[in-house]
Amino acid sequence: MIFDSLKNCATYYGVNPRMKRAFELIRSTDWTATEPGIHHLDGKDIYVNVMERCLKQRADAKLEVHNEYIDIQVLVAGREEAFGWSDRADVKKPQGDFNAEKDIQFFDDEPQTYYTLRPGQFTILFPEDAHAPMVGEGTVRKIIVKVRK
Repeated sequence: MIFDSLKNCATYYGVNPRMKRAFELIRSTDWTATEPGIHHLDGKDIYVNVMERCLKQRADAKLEVHNEYIDIQVLVAGREEAFGWSDRADVKKPQGDFNAEKDIQFFDDEPQTYYTLRPGQFTILFPEDAHAPMVGEGTVRKIIVKVRK
């Protein structure tokens, strides 16, 4: 898991061959004017999910993991969004089998820690990171850039 300011995004270009292109998309697009939904940049290698959602209480936000994609999550509008986090190796209570079509599996474990994202910041979540996004109060607009690993 990485948590940083968008002004430092170039630091992470080398993490994955597609990361530079993903961050260039993030920085060059007006996400406040983009329609919610899925927007493809590079087929299924890089795509963006633009969403407006109500945040959840900690107890209602389940840890999730992905196998094929790295998430770059950016808060576009709203005061803040909290994330629960655990090392994937430590989560032991699956809510069901891994859904390969949606590249996701949920867990009932309690997160090991929480951190807060504010506008102008991002978090990168790798397949090794179990994460529970969308925690807090109010409504947010955010993007999740999916980068094939």
